[in-house]
Amino acid sequence: MTADTPRIGQVWVDADACPGPVKDILFRAAERAQVPVTLVANQWLRTPGSRFVRAMQVQGGFDAADDAIAERAGPGDLVVTQDIPLASRVLANGAEAINPRGERFTADNIAERLSVRNFMEDLRGAGVQTGGPDAFHARDRQAFANQLDGWLARRR
Repeated sequence: MTADTPRIGQVWVDADACPGPVKDILFRAAERAQVPVTLVANQWLRTPGSRFVRAMQVQGGFDAADDAIAERAGPGDLVVTQDIPLASRVLANGAEAINPRGERFTADNIAERLSVRNFMEDLRGAGVQTGGPDAFHARDRQAFANQLDGWLARRR
């Protein structure tokens, strides 16, 4: 690859909290589009026998998987994560980021999302019950699949 050749991206998955249906969508897309998909986690992960899918187990603390992804993801890559600080880091590296519900993280919305996340964390730290995320629905799967298909189309 020369300096003028665009980098063909791959998918990095913050896999510790990634829903199974999203992983299944990614596994099928990896085969169909022949795009590398790397699942990064603090634990061993089962992956299908595919030359396009691999798992990377990282050792270390709470953010070890996030750090591994942020060190590797760059322009042309897609990162799948629910972690807003990780999304911010990979956006700064030139990668794209979406969450498993198909919501895109962008330069235009990441600061607001970080602010809301930090506010909610402060509330929880003060003992306020903020509730958990909504259940994962078929519409979330579809929204994720649509965003992934859009990224794959832009990749060609």
